Amino acid sequence: MKPYKHIFFDLDNTLWDFERNSTETLTELYEKFELHKLGIKSAHEFIAKYNIRNTMMWEQYRLGKIDKETLRNKRFAFTFWDMGIEAELIPPQLADMYIEMSPKKNHLFPEAAETLAYLHSKYILHIITNGFMEVQYIKLESADIKKYFKNIIISEHTGYRKPDVNIFHYALKSCDACAEECLMVGDGLEVDIIGARNAGWDTVYFNPRGLPHEEVITHEIKNLNELRSFL
Repeated sequence: MKPYKHIFFDLDNTLWDFERNSTETLTELYEKFELHKLGIKSAHEFIAKYNIRNTMMWEQYRLGKIDKETLRNKRFAFTFWDMGIEAELIPPQLADMYIEMSPKKNHLFPEAAETLAYLHSKYILHIITNGFMEVQYIKLESADIKKYFKNIIISEHTGYRKPDVNIFHYALKSCDACAEECLMVGDGLEVDIIGARNAGWDTVYFNPRGLPHEEVITHEIKNLNELRSFL
């Protein structure tokens, strides 16, 4: 085992349970705005359509095809369009309320807080995320895990987005570290794992669903507490 000094975590879908927190928020918004009156039969249908559109637009954002404001302000409009609902019927506060409510949810993946507490006394922990600056800090505070991290590296600060190796080089410089001392933990096979590997880092692929793949990975785990077996 290498003598790691720095452990970098992705945030969304690695520590902070994005799917659960987002689903909870969207369900509340479906009920608040009585979206069934627009012909959306259930919160489940609304959430499923939104998730497809949101994933598509995040990929476009990551590739530089759309900007932040387009992503944030148009994903609900396109979701309603996908369901055949006229844009003028969309509640005007919907997008802003989602951004306000969702990051205040505090559901983490199982054993996340306990594992961070364990590792915090042994390593220097950091966050490296493509999420937006104004919401990522709220997530960390709401879930009471910001205290574990020395550096919170957000793509907006750096000008680079994972998997661009430059964001990992930026992280090394910011933390006064070398690649051999660093370990990246994330759920994104391309964004977190391949990106970090291309920068010369060892990696831990957080794969709770056991999705098949053929990538070469230093470690693979299904539960965050498995980190304790080799760290």
